[in-house]
Amino acid sequence: MTTSRRGDLFDPLCPTRQLLDRIGTKWTSMAIKVLAEEAPGEVRFADLRRRMPGISQKMLSVTLQSLVRDGLIARRVAPTVPPAVYYRLTDLGLSLEEPLAALRAWAEQHMAEIEEMWSRSTPD
Repeated sequence: MTTSRRGDLFDPLCPTRQLLDRIGTKWTSMAIKVLAEEAPGEVRFADLRRRMPGISQKMLSVTLQSLVRDGLIARRVAPTVPPAVYYRLTDLGLSLEEPLAALRAWAEQHMAEIEEMWSRSTPD
């Protein structure tokens, strides 16, 4: 059952802050992008790791566990030896791809400007 109650980002106790922390990470954005490219199909854990350069096995596990807990992705374990673990976006997760894609596009478009500002800034 879904509720129409909205969060209040400015309330220190609001869980919206925790959710934004989670979905605002580079690893979450990459995982959602990779899974969206395969939607409605699944991606194995090892394939996700290969397609997300720089992520450690532990960080990928932690990221995926959070996304499963939030209902953004689904996890399936195939009864093989060793077990094969597959992930796919849920409908809720797929709805997150569009705003994350817009944020990634904005970052790519403005990165040169930001880097220029970084080079101009002086340490305090």
